[in-house]
Amino acid sequence: MNGIHLYHRFEDIPAPLLERLEAAGNASDFSLTPDWLRHLADTARDANQQLRIYCLQRADGAALLPMYETARGAWPFSRRLSSQANYYSALAGPLGAQGEAGATAVREIVAAIAAERPRWSSVDLRPLPLDGAVFGTLEQALRDAGMKVQRYFCFGNWYLQVGGRSYDQYYASLPSRLRNTLARKSRQLQAEGETRLDIIEGGAALERGIEDYLRIYRASWKKPEPFPDFIPGLIRLCARQGSLRLGVLRIGGEPAAAQIWIVHNGVAAIYKLAYDARFAALSAGSALTAAMMRHVIDIDRVSEVDYLMGDDAYKQDWMSHRRERWGLMAFNLRTVGGVFGALRHCAPRVLRQLPKSMSTLLQHGKKNPAPARLSGAPAVVTGDANCSVIVAFDASKK
Repeated sequence: MNGIHLYHRFEDIPAPLLERLEAAGNASDFSLTPDWLRHLADTARDANQQLRIYCLQRADGAALLPMYETARGAWPFSRRLSSQANYYSALAGPLGAQGEAGATAVREIVAAIAAERPRWSSVDLRPLPLDGAVFGTLEQALRDAGMKVQRYFCFGNWYLQVGGRSYDQYYASLPSRLRNTLARKSRQLQAEGETRLDIIEGGAALERGIEDYLRIYRASWKKPEPFPDFIPGLIRLCARQGSLRLGVLRIGGEPAAAQIWIVHNGVAAIYKLAYDARFAALSAGSALTAAMMRHVIDIDRVSEVDYLMGDDAYKQDWMSHRRERWGLMAFNLRTVGGVFGALRHCAPRVLRQLPKSMSTLLQHGKKNPAPARLSGAPAVVTGDANCSVIVAFDASKK
């Protein structure tokens, strides 16, 4: 593939390339690191997903794009490629895509994917940072490859810009309602008796911390994890890297709330939250969040705290800014699967716009009568930048 190498396991990628991408520090998000991606592939992959890692390394730039090929399902003629990402992933995309050299490498990888045979019917990249240069690079590369590209919203992402403040300064900026709740619940917790907070980064306390987290998770309102090995393995991985902040709050000697935070490149990501439903009235989760905030702001001195996925209302109280993660769905209209996929994704939007579009066509016809013969002449029903449908009509038929 024109100097681009394809691997099916991270273990097979040359170590110097992985080290080069790690050293480049191309992302503040831990989801764009080789260790994270390797762990995701090993512990949280569906049986019908085959890993395809596209790599390009040159003197002036290197890039790696990890993807999944999904086995054919209901559509035997459909060949689908998607980002190596799932509900555990806050971000996806290429590694090493900085600067013009990195962007050029990404464009070459996309071109190589489009040239593969048999052809891919669709390529799905998500979730991507809408405000980053990589989004535009990928979108244009897919269009240049002749694919029909549709943008789509994935989720909102709330985050805090610390701005060099101390925790006390940050706390003073919180909504008064939240500050009053935290103060009131703190007094209630003290009245409950023995309260203990542990923030575990590794060492001898790690395995007990994992057991406490799993116990709390089972007693919470959350559904069981579909891949039970993923979270314990992630905790151990982060502990080896020095990025783990596992908070466990005990009330009366019992684990009441637990949170997994990951500190990477100056960003503290709030990854997993859980509390025992028996302690809901004490707001054990909020008390633990405040304590974790104090630690990452005053001790770790992070520049940003990231609440990752979702527009939950409570996140707005703790965070200062919001951004969005979007996806790119590209269809290859040279394939049957690509045509059907494009119709399936675009049809709802087209149908919503169809009455207005047809009305415009009829009005245009009244003002400008067409020649007697227009057999097969095409007309654009919708002018949407992402989706358009061409219909053919014959004006000679009354």
